[in-house]
Amino acid sequence: MKYRQTITLKNRKEALLRNGDYADGAAVFENFNQTHAETDFLLSYPDENSYDPDQEAEFLKKKTESPNEIEIVALVDGRVAGTAGIEAVGTKYKLRHRAEFGISILKEYWGLGLGRALAEACIRCAREAGFTQLELNVVAENQRAVALYQSLGFVEFGRNPRGFNSRTVGYQELIDMRLELEKGGA
Repeated sequence: MKYRQTITLKNRKEALLRNGDYADGAAVFENFNQTHAETDFLLSYPDENSYDPDQEAEFLKKKTESPNEIEIVALVDGRVAGTAGIEAVGTKYKLRHRAEFGISILKEYWGLGLGRALAEACIRCAREAGFTQLELNVVAENQRAVALYQSLGFVEFGRNPRGFNSRTVGYQELIDMRLELEKGGA
């Protein structure tokens, strides 16, 4: 799946949002490790990264070649500032209407509109791919992210009080959210 858009951030810098490709493997690998070290709101820790730069490159190539999945990189001044993507929940008839959404942004780019732009890009891609429901999990304490997702039309459909077990704060509550794509939103 292909995507390309240039946006202006709140700090007046331009960000290029485009599908990641094979050549981005090392930069996305580095971005993953840094973003996952900067916050306790993401799924894993840098030492749990199951990819190396070459595997990351192959992952990005596969997503670019996919008709319904994507990994978007956000480049600011030539640096990967964030990534976001959609992935099919399953291929069986009962599941193929659903996709999962994930996002991570370097801390220095928080609050500049990059998260909203990446989320909106993923929503557009999910619609284009024919999905009718986009889903995500968010740590309940991550109030900025919860507010962003709600503003984009995501609604809560459940909570898991022990969804994550953080190395630093113990159990974290996860909120399950979904966006019905056929009804609008973003």
